[in-house]
Amino acid sequence: MPKMKTRKSAKKRYSLTASGKVKFKKIGLRHILTKKSRKRKRNLGQPGILCESEARRVRTMLPYG
Repeated sequence: MPKMKTRKSAKKRYSLTASGKVKFKKIGLRHILTKKSRKRKRNLGQPGILCESEARRVRTMLPYG
């Protein structure tokens, strides 16, 4: 059986943690930053964790982690 292909778009957007959770970069930190509070910008810099239902779909796109 041939190797499964990784979805390149998903590989660029998501990464897996050691426990199997799916991390992603939050949106909204590219421009128009003056009206956003310091706290909001700080929290946008932290990686987000996908909910389990969406994470399952992403994991199928990333068969090799």
